[in-house]
Amino acid sequence: MGRKTRQIKLGRLLVGGDAPVSVQSMCSTDTRDVTATLSQITALEQAGCDIVRCAVPDLDAARALKQIRSGCQIPLVADIHFDYRLALAAIDAGIDGLRINPGNIGERWKVAEVVRACQERQIPIRIGVNGGSLEKELLHKHGQATAAAMVESALGHIRLLEEESFEQIKISLKASDIGRTVAAYRLLAQQVDYPLHVGITEAGTVFSGTIKSAVGLGVLLSEGIGDTLRVSLTGDPVTEVRVGWEILKCLGLRERGPVFISCPTCGRCRIDLIEIANDVEARLQDLPLPLKIAVMGCAVNGPGEAREADLGIAGGSNEGILFRRGKLVCKVPQAELADTLVAAAWQEVAERQAGKNSHIGSNRG
Repeated sequence: MGRKTRQIKLGRLLVGGDAPVSVQSMCSTDTRDVTATLSQITALEQAGCDIVRCAVPDLDAARALKQIRSGCQIPLVADIHFDYRLALAAIDAGIDGLRINPGNIGERWKVAEVVRACQERQIPIRIGVNGGSLEKELLHKHGQATAAAMVESALGHIRLLEEESFEQIKISLKASDIGRTVAAYRLLAQQVDYPLHVGITEAGTVFSGTIKSAVGLGVLLSEGIGDTLRVSLTGDPVTEVRVGWEILKCLGLRERGPVFISCPTCGRCRIDLIEIANDVEARLQDLPLPLKIAVMGCAVNGPGEAREADLGIAGGSNEGILFRRGKLVCKVPQAELADTLVAAAWQEVAERQAGKNSHIGSNRG
């Protein structure tokens, strides 16, 4: 049973409550460069990004959000620090969500102005607490950026908004290590019912950051903690989205595109399985159906796994056999295995879509 949270609306997207966990990322482009930013957002959308965030370091960036919003098909969130005027300008530009730390916006009246503008436009606010930028008084009180210190910071920010009668709130509590991040989210989840955005911040490069994020997010999501997520990687943000989806797919929380199964290879393997598996995955990563695709290398587990998948190949000596929906279709030379499996996958998509359209047509008139 997942953690029951309030539900907020981010543009047309529902977050929290019974809504599925959403995947988000952040543009790495200069927000003032509208063309480059929209190009990256389009790539993120195609990869399955549900929410995109842009940094707003100055007024030119805030003003650019108007054009970006008009060309963006998914909810757009402005990331604001220190200057409340940037938040107001971003709101005027038509953003769908705001990410701030109310405590670093300045005097109380500045926070009140931002909140009032958000209330008028029905724009939710994400309170983003980061272990690397905690308030000095909390660091002094707790000795360091502990999980308890992060939660105390979040509760203080929440209180600022609630005192302005604002409750369209989402919260994140990110640190660069798994233990502290998980502990902070668990502690806060016991005290509030606002939706939570989860992630391991500054997780690292694509390899190490993917592992760290998968472990940390896997723990939290398996406990029902998390309504949106970001995988923070030093790399292409499109990769963040793909990794986020794989985490959700592994946990059975969402479906999108194929599920790949491939064996680690051993001395029994007599085909170049590594090359075939990578080729198939790259060519089918945008497959529009959640098909189970197996690429197996030998006669021990290969036929069974391939037979249980929607589509699969099991290797022999410089050749392999193709299974489709549990039935052996044909024997294929090694050089043709990848092409044969990819073609069969797209044929499966075409037949299922044709069958669906035929069924819809039969219900008309």
